[in-house]
Amino acid sequence: MGQHLARLWRYGLLLSRQRHVAEDLVQATCVRALERAGQFVPGTRMDRWLLSILHSIWLNEVRARRVRQGQGLVDAESQLSFDGEHAAQTHVRAAQVIRRVDALPEAQRETVYLAYVEGLSYREVAEVLQVPVGTVMSRLAAARVKLAEYPPLHAVPNPSSGERR
Repeated sequence: MGQHLARLWRYGLLLSRQRHVAEDLVQATCVRALERAGQFVPGTRMDRWLLSILHSIWLNEVRARRVRQGQGLVDAESQLSFDGEHAAQTHVRAAQVIRRVDALPEAQRETVYLAYVEGLSYREVAEVLQVPVGTVMSRLAAARVKLAEYPPLHAVPNPSSGERR
């Protein structure tokens, strides 16, 4: 399980947008995985199973927060903040991409992360998110359309030459 901790943490951070919450999600995922180790099917991918557990814990947390606050649906955008604005100059392009992906609706953002960052197949993404494969495909298509609406990324200036690269 240890080899999957970094991936779990990244996914937890993507969902929660807070480091301490991501750490709590990973810890809860590990505990639940150990408690339910008998449910793991040998021959299947453990990373996919762990990501599914983390996703389930996150959904339960969002639902519990909604109940505690006495609200209907919780808008994750308004409830959580992300500290990615302080990226170093050498990471400007990456920060621009992150901001654009971060602006996607949560369902599209999760789907983009699992498919393009974690490299899961559409079927695997569908299993993690517990949605049909067609939903995964339409979320990715909608995300690509939304991301294509942005202007081209700004080049990062090369301080040694004064040129843009």
